[in-house]
Amino acid sequence: MVITGAGTGIGRAAAHQFAAEGARVLIAGRTPARLEETAAAHPSISAFPADGAAADGPERIVEAAMRRLGRIDVLVNNAAITRPAALGTIDRRSAEEQIAINLLAPLFLAQAALPHLAAARGTIVNVSSNPPWGGWPDNSVYGSTKVALDFLTATWAVELAPKGVRVVSVAPGITATPVLAHAGFTPEQIAAAGEGLVERIPLGRVAQPAEIAWWIVNVARPEAAYLTGTVVRVDGGLSVAAGQKA
Repeated sequence: MVITGAGTGIGRAAAHQFAAEGARVLIAGRTPARLEETAAAHPSISAFPADGAAADGPERIVEAAMRRLGRIDVLVNNAAITRPAALGTIDRRSAEEQIAINLLAPLFLAQAALPHLAAARGTIVNVSSNPPWGGWPDNSVYGSTKVALDFLTATWAVELAPKGVRVVSVAPGITATPVLAHAGFTPEQIAAAGEGLVERIPLGRVAQPAEIAWWIVNVARPEAAYLTGTVVRVDGGLSVAAGQKA
């Protein structure tokens, strides 16, 4: 199996959980040191530094997976970045980088892996985020890429069902990952943003990466063989609270 963005957070937790259950995992990402930290936890995790958004990135990742693992039965499209900005202040380069990493990279990685996924009657898991029915100030680009990823899940589920390939989105809510730190936010800014968000979550807390990873692992199980085209929202009730306090 292949997991992108596995150097930290949800991707790392998913790699560890898959490996603990006996899977052989190739993890891909742009930061070699973080990948090696993830891989150090289990001998069946193999690190492959690569930029999935590069023109040759998807093919390189697939080639490495086939060379090291011999098959691809699960593809987890987890890598993503966010660069929050309100309309009027959006930087073109940042917008293009988000679209390339969050949307185009999963698309072309799935396309490159498709012959192998079809041979294994495998599963694609797209890690998305926010639902399409509410606005998200300062996140025009990031939010749009994640809604688009859910659309790809629905479309691919229909297209690929005849090939025996399932496609599922796991959509986390607010999760304790370093994504905002990677975007350049200070610890104080992250803490302030978190306080406001927790007030809107019915369960009253943010998720831990392992809680999201549990769903990624389980939707890929053989027992989930009748699940496809679905968005599994793991957000503590945030999406159904419609922005209201619990």
